[in-house]
Amino acid sequence: MKILVIADTVHDLVYSPTAAERFKDIDLVLSCGDVSFDYLEFVVSALNKPLFFVFGNHAECQVRLDGSIKLTPEGCRNIHRRVVSFRGVLIAGLEGSMRYRSGDHQYTDWQMRLMVCKMLPRLLWNRLFHGRALDILVTHAPPRGIHDAEDRCHRGFAAFLWLIDHFPPRYLVHGHTHLYRQDAPRVAKRGATTVINSYGYQIIEIEPPAKR
Repeated sequence: MKILVIADTVHDLVYSPTAAERFKDIDLVLSCGDVSFDYLEFVVSALNKPLFFVFGNHAECQVRLDGSIKLTPEGCRNIHRRVVSFRGVLIAGLEGSMRYRSGDHQYTDWQMRLMVCKMLPRLLWNRLFHGRALDILVTHAPPRGIHDAEDRCHRGFAAFLWLIDHFPPRYLVHGHTHLYRQDAPRVAKRGATTVINSYGYQIIEIEPPAKR
């Protein structure tokens, strides 16, 4: 299975009239946040594939021409605090960044730990019935000490480290940390989990698990 992951910025190769041809072998799109509703709706329309997303710390609602409020991009599925299955691949999502000012989609590490704990029943169920808890974790912020920074806004969540250590997904994909150099590190490992900074876009491939 081939998955397109987008985050933080509009990439010319994705937001393109040729996107459908360039990404014709994509099975699923994941968004790690801080991209506009218009961008997500373009991607899901152009590729005609399912799109799962979490909000970033800059997420805002969208005002329609008639004055009504759009709270979520059309044709896309918010997986914040959810664990879902797509063709047998187990995917979970956690939105937002470390709290650094007033506003939505920002959390203390303690709040994030509570959200992780609320997913535990499903993770334990997955481990019991599927032999593993999770395949892909989609977040906006990175884990603490991996691709993060020391300023409060860009500090990663220690709660993600706990989740990786106890319920290791094959991949954790995140955004939030902008990359401005070609040689900036995108990929790290913690135990069995590959952590990928998906700023702009990345493509990951994952084999759907064999049926038990």
